Amino acid sequence: MSLNRFTLMGAAAALAIGLAGSAFAQPVLEDPMVGGVAMYATKNIVENASNSPDLTTLVAAVKAGGLVATLQGPGPFTVFAPTNEAFAKLPPGTVNSLLQPGNNAQLIKILSYHVIAGRLTANDIVNQINAGGGSAVLTTTTNEPLTATIVNGALILTDVHGGQSMVTIPNVYQSNGVVHVVNTVLLP
Repeated sequence: MSLNRFTLMGAAAALAIGLAGSAFAQPVLEDPMVGGVAMYATKNIVENASNSPDLTTLVAAVKAGGLVATLQGPGPFTVFAPTNEAFAKLPPGTVNSLLQPGNNAQLIKILSYHVIAGRLTANDIVNQINAGGGSAVLTTTTNEPLTATIVNGALILTDVHGGQSMVTIPNVYQSNGVVHVVNTVLLP
């Protein structure tokens, strides 16, 4: 069964992720909205994220970690982008601590754990899950695993500590890759 392609009018509908036979039924949006702002496939990851009010913490972390030039580069990259709400789930003071210059190595490791070299759409990940008998191990740019599964119709990522994050907006295409918005920060 092939990927269902349709356009959705409204950001809330972009959250609908489900299974259709053996393929991942997902919205394919032209300039999908993240934080009420259109994300353009002609812009790079940093340009788009910088425009979204839902990704301000991520952008601040990317800047503090010195990763702007990398994520503006040609890639391609697959980025699992935690929202501000995802960062807010961390223990109090964690984000402020990570943004301090003395914690740069730890910040870079956490951010890099959300990046896969290459361009993986949600359908690509689901195909890997199906081929893997229900799970797929994705290797991040930190050379550490993230495990992808489908739970109740949602694409779930599990970090090495058992923490889980759900893809809430898949396939936000960028000029240098693809972003999947996630609801929890993953920890290496």
